[in-house]
Amino acid sequence: MDAAEFRRRGKEMVDYVADYLENIEQRPVYPDLEPGYLRSLIPNEAPAEPETYEEIMKDVERVIMPGITHWHSPYFYAYFPAASSYPAMLADMLCTAIGCIGFSWAASPACTELETVMMDWLGKMLQLPEHFIAGTHGHGGGVIQGTASEATLMSLLAARCKAVRRVQASNSELPEAEIFSKLVAYTSEQAHSSVERAALIGGVMMRKVPTDNSYAVGGDMLKKMVEEDKAAGLIPFYFCATLGTTPSCAFDHIAELGPLCNKENMWMHIDAAYAGSAFICPEFRPLLNGVEYADSFNFNPHKWLLVNFDCSAMWVKKRADIIGAFKFEPLYLKHENQESGRHWQIPLGRRFRSLKLWFVFRMYGLSGLQAHIRKQVGLAKEFESLVRADKRFEICAEVIMGLVCFRLKGSNELNQDLLKRITNGREIHLVPCQLSSRFVLRFAICARTTESRHIQQAWHHITQLTFELLQEPNH
Repeated sequence: MDAAEFRRRGKEMVDYVADYLENIEQRPVYPDLEPGYLRSLIPNEAPAEPETYEEIMKDVERVIMPGITHWHSPYFYAYFPAASSYPAMLADMLCTAIGCIGFSWAASPACTELETVMMDWLGKMLQLPEHFIAGTHGHGGGVIQGTASEATLMSLLAARCKAVRRVQASNSELPEAEIFSKLVAYTSEQAHSSVERAALIGGVMMRKVPTDNSYAVGGDMLKKMVEEDKAAGLIPFYFCATLGTTPSCAFDHIAELGPLCNKENMWMHIDAAYAGSAFICPEFRPLLNGVEYADSFNFNPHKWLLVNFDCSAMWVKKRADIIGAFKFEPLYLKHENQESGRHWQIPLGRRFRSLKLWFVFRMYGLSGLQAHIRKQVGLAKEFESLVRADKRFEICAEVIMGLVCFRLKGSNELNQDLLKRITNGREIHLVPCQLSSRFVLRFAICARTTESRHIQQAWHHITQLTFELLQEPNH
């Protein structure tokens, strides 16, 4: 493919993408396939001779699209949103064309510098404390990670390194392996599984802190567990707080937890993967009060801020804590201007992901991004009111943002049957969670194009399936 054909095919692909997204609600949101469907549809080996672009695009519809769960359909209400917008897509296209691997300032100065500035822009939108902003007199700053899972792991490893050095400073004879065996981390019993996995990779024990009636962690329970562990000769060193838990979008009480972590020399990391985007709205910003106590903070613009995957924003209070844990300088990477995101992450290579932030921030403006968040919260409130109006159903957690947790009054088996019918119908897509041993349905507003009519239609479909379910003799 030469430049002339690329121009032609590029325009065709933009048309294909625009048509796909404009007409996405006409496709079943969830595929009707069995695992392994794809292998028989394509050859066992790569072609020896080139094939035409037309043949490939025919196979996109024949092979790929039947196996797609359409995350950007307005009938997709599972998990949490995967953000998407046309400006972000165009920026990603430019990122791919430039094709730099931004592991150092010298490898592409704009890649390193734009990321630093975009993270400052975003930090200011969130009204983060000044010590998190790179372009100030503070010692912190921001970096783009691939996912919140990576950000959690990086924070835990940095905290582990800091704790080991602190212990060895007062007891230099103590071997590192012995210190590792005594380190203990904490997180909510409602936290994402990636937090537990970070501890597994980091080789440290992690204790799950019980939550209150709103599924949030409070200061008293953590304090009790920390005191017990210290009395047992363990070394508490890390707490991962969650703002917007995956099951129910609960908010840990960081204004209580932060001072405790600071007093006990425990690194506090805040995982706000989904909910963090909403903190750009003044009415939601109080939920972030207490961030001033945190050593690191993370959320995913690629969930709810119209920036396509991958783009996970992480800030640290002290750059030296994270760089000091991971800095290695082989000769081939040395350069007089050393500032680089590679010291803040697991991989060496870095994509020019800040272009997506730059395009989206400029083409939407803060007011446009706030309007998107508010619209989706409003749609969740609309769905909540429909559920509350039907006495057969109950709301299972406070609806604060774009997630509604609800269920049919009755047994877990009844709700499992309802979800099975919803999934098999493939008109809408939901996933469950467990709250207080109850099987609960999660309804998350996900697609940028979701409107009130989609919510009404989804509820109509749910109530229709509920009616059919309750007519059966065994229910």
